Amino acid sequence: MSRSVRYTSSPLLASKTPVWRSKFIVAGFVLAFTALAGRAAYIQIFANDFFQRQGEVRFARTLELPANRGRILDRNGLILASSVPVPSIWAIPEDVEASEVQLAELAKLLEMPLADLNKKLGNDDKTFVWLKRQVDEPVGQKINALGIKGVYQRKEYKRQYPEGETVAHVVGFTNLEDHGQEGVELTFNKDLAGRAGSRRVIKDRLGRVVEDLREQVPPVDGKDLQLSIDSKIQFVAYQKLRDAVILNKAHAGSIVVLDVNTGEVLAMANYPSYTPDKRQNMSGAQLRNRALTDTFEPGSVMKPFTIGLALETGRVTPDTVIQTAPGSVTITGSTIHDSHPHGALTVEQVIQVSSNVGTTKIAMQMQPREMWETFSEAGFGQKPQIAFPGVVSGRLRPYKTWRPIEQATMSYGYGLSASLFQMARAYTVFGHDGQVISATLLKSSEPAIGVQVFSVRTALAVRKMLQMAAGPGGTGGKAQTLGYSVGGKSGTAYKQIGKSYGGDKDRKYRGWFVGMAPIDKPRVIVAVMIDEPGAGKYFGGDVAAPVFSEVVQQTLRMMGVQPDMSVKPQIVTQAAEESL
Repeated sequence: MSRSVRYTSSPLLASKTPVWRSKFIVAGFVLAFTALAGRAAYIQIFANDFFQRQGEVRFARTLELPANRGRILDRNGLILASSVPVPSIWAIPEDVEASEVQLAELAKLLEMPLADLNKKLGNDDKTFVWLKRQVDEPVGQKINALGIKGVYQRKEYKRQYPEGETVAHVVGFTNLEDHGQEGVELTFNKDLAGRAGSRRVIKDRLGRVVEDLREQVPPVDGKDLQLSIDSKIQFVAYQKLRDAVILNKAHAGSIVVLDVNTGEVLAMANYPSYTPDKRQNMSGAQLRNRALTDTFEPGSVMKPFTIGLALETGRVTPDTVIQTAPGSVTITGSTIHDSHPHGALTVEQVIQVSSNVGTTKIAMQMQPREMWETFSEAGFGQKPQIAFPGVVSGRLRPYKTWRPIEQATMSYGYGLSASLFQMARAYTVFGHDGQVISATLLKSSEPAIGVQVFSVRTALAVRKMLQMAAGPGGTGGKAQTLGYSVGGKSGTAYKQIGKSYGGDKDRKYRGWFVGMAPIDKPRVIVAVMIDEPGAGKYFGGDVAAPVFSEVVQQTLRMMGVQPDMSVKPQIVTQAAEESL
């Protein structure tokens, strides 16, 4: 039997609750709701901008819309560099769900060890990590087919270089961000890069765009750039240079081909080279454009400038006889030698047989200031005005510091330095009727602007001497080319090791040849340098002149220049081979 409860008899229930307590509780609830309402009003109305920004920081993103980088073209419109869209692979590590088999296959497709992939996915940043950027399209499709959750793809532009190592030192390359790093890519980066656009969006946690916040700014693609380089001539020049470096077991080599009429660089190559798309483990020596960035003592290729000055000032004529016996001359205690004694030589023959003694005796008739001014006007000691990174000026000391022996050695190419490009450009003074012309890597149809250094008469006289030097009895007989008359000068310079040139047994050399063709109306100048040939021959007439011959012949044919003569292979005498 249940017993009823009499509430009035319960001490707790029977007690009277103070009125103020209930009012206090109600007031508390009212204040709480008032505070919440005030806070809501503050957030929604008064501090809206601040919290809007905070929200955008977490969900809103400004997406860069990449501009398509401009193409680099050769003078005939052939593509040397272009950008193509490719996928880049990224992941949200905390969202990745994959089996061991899937991860192993992903690592294989990314061409990385599985341990490296796991390390990336274990990154401290759990919201984003690049797995590999700029993979090939087929690889991207295979990765997509794996269906791994948390692994995504993004479109980027990858630079491609169809001509590869042939033109690498001219074109250069870009980094993963598509910014130029070397060569033309760096020099003209601003024009090629264009201007990126933007798009303001809201993304969810998976990186998916769910809303556009404002109108997007479209990208502006980069401008195409057309170079003066002719890909066919470039290929021939690179191929012949490479073959010569390998044949002579040389350290390196460079070649420059200039159009005499316009100053355009038709070809510029170096060996060893590199593939712009594959630069792993490359050294600075392999990446630099030696033809523009490296300077050397030119040796005997400087002699025509000394003789040209003597002709210009009337101190000698081409038929003036210079006595070079007994094959040596002493200047303030230092003796200068010829490789062989020649006796009495005309000025023309001094260039033909490359006599150091004859050149020295002619040079010592002139003032140092005259020589310095002529060398400077020809571009020596001056930085070439050509758009390219790392271009050097070479060295030509002020004439006031020259000692007599230094004036003598400078007359035949020692005591000053120049790049191969400087030598090629300087020789335009003989090919362009006494004018040194400006050179360019950009296509140009306008005649080159020149600075008159020698008279037309002097230029023609020296050109005849260069033809003799490249002919029978000259030091550059191997430069002869079937179908075209040529002229040029060989040079063989000792390489300075520390403060000396080394002993006879351990001396190292650079062989040069700089010349032009056809000789009556030159169209091209070709300069070749072979660095440290090690197969026994090292004279410029042996290692560099044959490259000149082959490149000139094919270049002129590609340019449509009609042959001006028929040249039979010449027999080069032993004495000529051993001359400087």
